[in-house]
Amino acid sequence: MLKQYETVFIATPVLSDAQMKEAVAKYTAYITECGGEIVYQEDWGLKQLAYPIQKKTTGFYYLIEFKAEPSVIAGLETQYRRDERIMRFLTFAMDKHAVAYAEKRRANKQSK
Repeated sequence: MLKQYETVFIATPVLSDAQMKEAVAKYTAYITECGGEIVYQEDWGLKQLAYPIQKKTTGFYYLIEFKAEPSVIAGLETQYRRDERIMRFLTFAMDKHAVAYAEKRRANKQSK
C-alpha cells in the first residue's frame, strides 16, 4: 500500500537555477522510478537559515509531496546523503490529518 510522504530539502545556495532544477529532477525521477507518485511540488526559494550550516547562512528550500512504498524512503535519504548539494533534508509520513491540511493549504494557495 502506498503511503503519503512529504520531503523538504535544503540545497546549497551556490547552485545556479539550472543546477537546482537538475537536483529536483533527480529526486522526483528517483521517486517515480521506484513506483512512487508525485502529488505536489513547491519551490520555496532562497531563504535565510536559522543557524549556519557548512558555513552558509542561506539555502534553497524545496518541498516534494509524494505517495510511495515505505521501502523507497531509505533509498531516497541515501541519495540525499550522497549528494553534496543537499545540506539538510527531512522526510516524514503524513497521517490523514497532515494530508487534509496539505490539501487545504494547496487550495488556499491556488485561490490567491
